[in-house]
Amino acid sequence: HQVYGLTETCGPACLTAPEDAVRKAGSTGKAYFHTDVQVVRPDGTVCDTDEAGEVLVRGDHIMTGYWNRPDATAETLIDGWLHTGDVATVDDEGFIWIQDRIKDMIISGGENVYPAEIENVILSHPGVADVSVIGVPSEKWGETGLAVVVRKDPAVTEADIIAHCDGKLARFKMPSAVRFIEVIPRNASGKALKRELRIQFPEL
Repeated sequence: HQVYGLTETCGPACLTAPEDAVRKAGSTGKAYFHTDVQVVRPDGTVCDTDEAGEVLVRGDHIMTGYWNRPDATAETLIDGWLHTGDVATVDDEGFIWIQDRIKDMIISGGENVYPAEIENVILSHPGVADVSVIGVPSEKWGETGLAVVVRKDPAVTEADIIAHCDGKLARFKMPSAVRFIEVIPRNASGKALKRELRIQFPEL
């Protein structure tokens, strides 16, 4: 089973059934029983098929709030819906596909760019061991992508990475620069600590 949930959902929010595990590999599945899940635009309207938006979850198992944090609770629980902060799409069969975190999204030239898509492309390069993409300020675009890469092959260059992305990503999604590092800082659950990377690499 592929399961999707958060600490705040106190259990699964979505589940991929065994019969769908292969044909829908990579999906978090559909809403778990007794759970409502929808993907919405910033204005709260429900997204169309394959349109990216924020995942909202509702159900009796959702938390009632954060302990002694009323402001955080008010930002996260709105009209009975838990705002997860995750970006996803819903396909024509109702399966949910997580794309990224809203806080990690890069807005470049008015376009929404999801670092996970860029990271997946860069990771397909045989000379790359690990990568994390962050947004950095850009005078021209407002924000642009910077790829922080751990090399598997020490001969790999910035030009190699950019060339590898060319043709696999839309032009506005292309990283503007590459920086090499020994280790990507990650937390205990394996998530890249992008906040630390933004401090280390504040600009191009």
